[in-house]
Amino acid sequence: MSTWNPDRDFELTDSEDDIAMKRDFHGREAILFVVDANLQNERLMEALKLIRGAFISGMLVNDKDLMGLIFANTKKSPPPQELQCLDNIVVPANCAVFLPLRQLTKAIVEHYLEFMATAEEMFASDYGVAEPDGRGSFAYMIRLCIELLEKCGKKLNNAKIVYMTDVEEPHPQSSKEFQSALQKASDLEGKEFEFQVIPMVDDFDYEPFYKEFITLSRAIEIDAFRVPDAQLQREILEDRKLRQDFLRRCLGHFTLSLGPNLSISAQFYNYFQRRTYPHKVHIMRRDNSVVRKKRMIMVRKKDGETQEITHEYQIKMTGGWYECQVGDQTLRVTTEQLNRVRNLHPPGMMLLGFKHRSALPDKIYSKPCSFMYPDDQNIIGSKRLFRALWQRCLEREKIAICLFMCKRKSVPRYVALVPVEAAQPDDKNYHSLLSGDGFKIVYLPDARDIRHIDMCDWNNIANTATDEGVELFQKVIKKLTVDYQPNLINDPNLEVLQSNLLALALNIRTDQEDLSQLPDPAVQNKRIETLVPTYESIFGDEVVPTKKRAAKSTAEGASAPKVPKVDEDQMKSYDFVEQLIKDQRLNICTVVQLRFILDEHFGEKPAKSVTKAGLIERIEMLYNTDE
Repeated sequence: MSTWNPDRDFELTDSEDDIAMKRDFHGREAILFVVDANLQNERLMEALKLIRGAFISGMLVNDKDLMGLIFANTKKSPPPQELQCLDNIVVPANCAVFLPLRQLTKAIVEHYLEFMATAEEMFASDYGVAEPDGRGSFAYMIRLCIELLEKCGKKLNNAKIVYMTDVEEPHPQSSKEFQSALQKASDLEGKEFEFQVIPMVDDFDYEPFYKEFITLSRAIEIDAFRVPDAQLQREILEDRKLRQDFLRRCLGHFTLSLGPNLSISAQFYNYFQRRTYPHKVHIMRRDNSVVRKKRMIMVRKKDGETQEITHEYQIKMTGGWYECQVGDQTLRVTTEQLNRVRNLHPPGMMLLGFKHRSALPDKIYSKPCSFMYPDDQNIIGSKRLFRALWQRCLEREKIAICLFMCKRKSVPRYVALVPVEAAQPDDKNYHSLLSGDGFKIVYLPDARDIRHIDMCDWNNIANTATDEGVELFQKVIKKLTVDYQPNLINDPNLEVLQSNLLALALNIRTDQEDLSQLPDPAVQNKRIETLVPTYESIFGDEVVPTKKRAAKSTAEGASAPKVPKVDEDQMKSYDFVEQLIKDQRLNICTVVQLRFILDEHFGEKPAKSVTKAGLIERIEMLYNTDE
């Protein structure tokens, strides 16, 4: 999916092929790592460590993604572990396929870790560097990458080639190989494969070759190219938990209705993705195999007199129905009819009006915001009209109030479209990767999102602190203030779970102290230790609430669980039960025994919610009624 630039990205065309074209957002993400063999030993190991982190974090975050590894500019080309994976692929000279595009598994990661353990000593002898100048054919390497992506056997939605090198130009500018390498950029643009260079040095010059190659592969103007930060690129590549290409994770496309016979085609995505925990599964105790579940809907027809099943067959989920009694008639509603009622309106957005930017608070915590940008695939000219609306709202500091229905069978929401601009290219924080030119979709709260809190319990004069106490806590807050950055604070529960999985599957031990980037309590205590005496003099000593005594265990002399005082055989005798009722000794029976008495001797099955006192009262009432 291409990005949108308001300064250049608009076009007018009446091609019917463009109108009829429909995008398919289904597929997997694929990353093909290409490591230059010319890297020095330290830089080579650093590149392998980055790929190791990408493999491990990718397997934990989304194991459906495909990843592969190629070594370029090598002298030798040893075969990969899977020999049959290259049957229909021609591997050119000075290239070696270590891992074709595969879905990451424990065996693949273990194989890579074994290779990485001996790479520092054995890489020169196993792979070597191309002779005589260490430069293989860059065009042949790109052709191999395209062939591996096309023949991976999976449908791809986002395919990326990541080239890790410290050489600024693969061939001399006056050579034929240099021109043939530039021509391969058009092949990448036609295949919609993205090419990305990860410099293994901070001072990397894109001008000799890669600036022109990247702009040609992405079909953008050469002046629009921005030199990325090398260190930030390496950090993002290693950590797959932070997705860089949010524009390629589109949640859907819809139509923005501006008025009668005036609409814009747009798409939207979330700024941040929700962390998902692994799905819980049931496993067999004998061999730890996963238990597979299958839902089946059976329809049975019973005989009205004998209640025997006369006919039985299986139906699909869409073939079911709902029944309800309306008077003497039975009303049957099929799933298709129910879906037609719920899908009265297609997904879309309708403009209601405009407000000044000051009318919207800076922070609204009802729901995370989304980002909207135009798309010319459904309505030609949407980018041009979207640019005019976006630029006008920026100049006049206006926001658009709309009614938004993001998907089928959903509830419409009132939203505000806030115009936002892209971050500056010199910004080196995570936000520069997420923001762009377009509209931020702010979901407005309604009555159910507003809470009414009673402040009378604590907001009274008796709880008012002195001026000295207020001044003291102002100093405490100032000393404990931290620079909050959400991209540096991970979910502690998820981090512990993933560290346990790594220790169990790959025998990789993770330092528990580095799982979360939260402030260290010891450092915080040291910051405010000089204020503790003042706190004690103003507020006095803290009163520690007394803890409840823990229950004793059976080994410490605690009483054992309650044992029934009446035998089950005695419960079957009506004379024995009658004597218990007359002596008013039913309380010595357990709840299970009381239910057995009602079922066995009085033919009644009480509800599970009935208490023990209720069961005794019901038995006595039935006994007195029989008399």
